[in-house]
Amino acid sequence: MRHNGSTPAVDNDLEHLVVFTLDEERFALPFSDVARIIRVVEITTLPEAPEVILGVINIQGQITPVINLRKRFHLSKREMGLSDQFIIARTPKRSVALLVDAVTDVIERSERQFTISEEILPGLKEYIEGVVRLEDGIILICNLAQFLSLDEKETLDAAMEEMD
Repeated sequence: MRHNGSTPAVDNDLEHLVVFTLDEERFALPFSDVARIIRVVEITTLPEAPEVILGVINIQGQITPVINLRKRFHLSKREMGLSDQFIIARTPKRSVALLVDAVTDVIERSERQFTISEEILPGLKEYIEGVVRLEDGIILICNLAQFLSLDEKETLDAAMEEMD
């Protein structure tokens, strides 16, 4: 791409992705979905919550459900460690906390560098919207809006109302 002038050239179809790990797997969320990243804090159980919800955390007075990504992606269960992190992310309905091993990077990728997930991960296609191939492996791009099924959303709504 050629560009003349003092303003840098901008590729409008570039997307920024927040990369995180679970075990040895790398995943990413669109930067626009991420509100912030915080250290782990104690999780309070949430009775009657869907299985995929670990509980809730209090972030500056806002009660936020914690999604168990290990369960969602069929990874082995493990205890939360002090080095783990929460990604506070926005869904169309609410903020959620995603418990991850580590946030490792923010990368910039063009939509042309994405592969549609159905071609690679038929078992997780509802949770993964695409794949980015890098020289050192792949990164699975999460579809945050699909992390909870309709039944799970309704169950979570009811459980959250019980807390009020």
